[in-house]
Amino acid sequence: MDRDRDPAGRARNARPRDALGRPLPRGEAGVEPVPEQGLPPAEALEEAQRLLDAGRAFAAHEVLEAAWKSAPEAERELWQGLAQLAVGLTHAQRGNERGARELMRRGAERIAAFASDPPYRIDVPGLLAWAGRGEATVPRLVHRPL
Repeated sequence: MDRDRDPAGRARNARPRDALGRPLPRGEAGVEPVPEQGLPPAEALEEAQRLLDAGRAFAAHEVLEAAWKSAPEAERELWQGLAQLAVGLTHAQRGNERGARELMRRGAERIAAFASDPPYRIDVPGLLAWAGRGEATVPRLVHRPL
């Protein structure tokens, strides 16, 4: 069977996916895919949080990955780390504890440099603590002052 391709000729998987990002058979109903274009940072964080709160960590990962790919060079490590944290949560939701721990470790390493002066009110210290505990609970991406 021919591979799905985007307009630039890059391989894409157009199969529907379940809420945990696993491919479903063609023709089966899946969850609504997230747009592939990057959103502005505040919107990307808001959308990723909405998806995390809805139990869709894989979709949140896709939003954060798009933000990473469109981010300025100085912020790419941050966005890549956030995307890795979300995919770590995806692994936890799928029952893959080892994969979850590894992706959370990698994500935490990438965002750690931003802990002292986090952009966009991202709760980097809170995310580092969350990732260090290896929790399968939904983290808060943006710090909400009391």
